[in-house]
Amino acid sequence: MGLADVKQSATEARLAALRLPEGGCLAAARQAALARVQTLGLPKRRDEYWKFTCPDTLTEADVTKASVFVSDEVPMFDDFDRLKIIFVDGVYDADASDDLSLEGVTIDRIADICGQDIHWAKDLYGVLEARGQAPVARPLAALNTAFATDGIAIHVTGTPSKPINLVYLHSDEMSDAMVHHLVRVEAGAEATLLENGPGASRFNTCLEIDIADSGKLHLVRAQGRDHERRAANHMFARLGKESVFKSFTLTVNGVLTRNESVIELLGDDAIAHIAGACVGDGDFHHDDTVFITHDAVNCESRQVFKKVLRNGATGVFQGKILVKEGAQKTDGYQISQSLLLDGDSQFLAKPELEIYADDVICSHGSTTGAIDEEALFYLRSRGIPTADATDLLTLAFLAEAVGEVEDADIAADIVARLEGWLSRRR
Repeated sequence: MGLADVKQSATEARLAALRLPEGGCLAAARQAALARVQTLGLPKRRDEYWKFTCPDTLTEADVTKASVFVSDEVPMFDDFDRLKIIFVDGVYDADASDDLSLEGVTIDRIADICGQDIHWAKDLYGVLEARGQAPVARPLAALNTAFATDGIAIHVTGTPSKPINLVYLHSDEMSDAMVHHLVRVEAGAEATLLENGPGASRFNTCLEIDIADSGKLHLVRAQGRDHERRAANHMFARLGKESVFKSFTLTVNGVLTRNESVIELLGDDAIAHIAGACVGDGDFHHDDTVFITHDAVNCESRQVFKKVLRNGATGVFQGKILVKEGAQKTDGYQISQSLLLDGDSQFLAKPELEIYADDVICSHGSTTGAIDEEALFYLRSRGIPTADATDLLTLAFLAEAVGEVEDADIAADIVARLEGWLSRRR
């Protein structure tokens, strides 16, 4: 059986286990997304951008059991004043969530929008995901657009007084969830979006972000806690003139996590920063796949990804900067680095630049290494125990990525979480 036949068979089995939502203003977008899935087929290991990550457990009809992790640790962001929106196994929990009223922003539930004939979400739902299918196919994102029945649509028209926090709780060991979120930031508006929690045993998320001229959005995500979870997370963003988008993702657990980010800078002087820090131990596979397109003048992009791996953990980074013709004065920076704390772990990287303009500054680099023995010896000679010294050097390694978080209090909390994770796994 050829690869095309294998993909078609696997795709048919997965689709047979799902039911396409009917009616509403999103129906046409769902049908178009279903057609994309059927045409593309779900990913297999032999696909170019899946060669480092086996997608089988993300595409099979049956979900793999994932135990619910129980901890007395305070959940991420709980110490901050924020508007909390809770999903349990991918379903919105109105009773546990805060009131969705907040100045400067309108928040609607996707499940409610599905029953309406007219809503601004109609002009965005599935649009950026569809644009992101070329030149690299992303069929799991199209699957989400077709079948996700819940999520949140956030319309930012001013500057909300506090962040909006999407909290994903996991309660069913066999849960298989898809959520789809929309964020539209109007001209001159600014907001902060927080995400945290495992979500489900198998979790497929899609976030479409449209930022108008001079709009700003800050996104901070924390993935972890339930180690046996599997997740495919997709983020698509479109930036207008002088707009700013900054994203940071922290990952500390998970058997399999695939984070895909597709960013388009379409307005002059736009800025996009995408960063991530992960620490993995044992049966841990973490994949960051990023595609940034510069299609305007004098735009800036940064990709900063750091991974700390040990006991056989695997880290993957696939990052590309595409500078289109006419996108002069582009400033593109990309760095992916791993710190291997033993000889059993591995880091697989594929950095790419594709440039069709001549007045640009673009760079990429990827390194893999162990703890600096000289630095370790220096710290130990000052009376610092080996374990403490190793943790200090590990935190220093992650500092550039964490430094992308603009809110100093949130950044400090992230560092504290990393310190706790490292100390518990000595």
